[in-house]
Amino acid sequence: MDREHQQRLFDLTGRVAIVTGGTRGIGLAIAEGYVAAGAGVVVASRKPEACLAAERHLVELGGKAVGVPTHLGALDDLDRLVSATVERFGRIDILVNNAANALTQPVGQFTPEAFAKSFDVNVRGPVFLSQAALPHLIESGNGAILNIVSAGAYLFSGDVAMYSAGKAAMVSFTKSFAAALAPQGVRVNALAPGPVDTDMVRHNPQEFVDAMAASTLQRRIASADEVVGAALLLTSDAGSFITAQTVGVDGGLVPR
Repeated sequence: MDREHQQRLFDLTGRVAIVTGGTRGIGLAIAEGYVAAGAGVVVASRKPEACLAAERHLVELGGKAVGVPTHLGALDDLDRLVSATVERFGRIDILVNNAANALTQPVGQFTPEAFAKSFDVNVRGPVFLSQAALPHLIESGNGAILNIVSAGAYLFSGDVAMYSAGKAAMVSFTKSFAAALAPQGVRVNALAPGPVDTDMVRHNPQEFVDAMAASTLQRRIASADEVVGAALLLTSDAGSFITAQTVGVDGGLVPR
């Protein structure tokens, strides 16, 4: 392998990615990484103003980008997101299911409304968005789905049980989708971040944030940028023989 071939492994020039939850945190960092690698990027989130701000930011970085307001809990929005992407760019090569609902309720105090809201966004949305994008991912010839799950999928907690269970479900769907879609040339993988410096983490009490940092082997919280390398690996030609995997980017949280 020479340097030119090695550099092409991560080159996404001419490819198009959808990144849900792409206006902040891990999603925005991945969108920035894709723009830097040459991809056209569609970022989706619930708030139109956030989508517009992210679109402008990515364009300022030199990328081709568009923001599409999308609620992952609304099935009609998913079809509209796919249609808007194809209308703008003519194709879909990568889908990153990153949007999440961090709603928590203690075990024994779940309400049906909260349960439905959590699973609609964390499970149903990614599954049906993947199905909506599937014809275009197959046509791509380089189709890749990346599900952003959580180290919580492998851990237990009485406080975030609904969230963790939804992420565990997506680990299972990752394997099943990968098995079903491999003959059609679509790879499906997942990333399981540990504690990352995002709004979701910052909204916790400081003692909880400190405890999360101490729980990793590296004794710290990651920056969102530290997730980007693994995302690029799993959705570019560099990961062409990787499918049905969940890669932990957790500083050693789960092993510890």
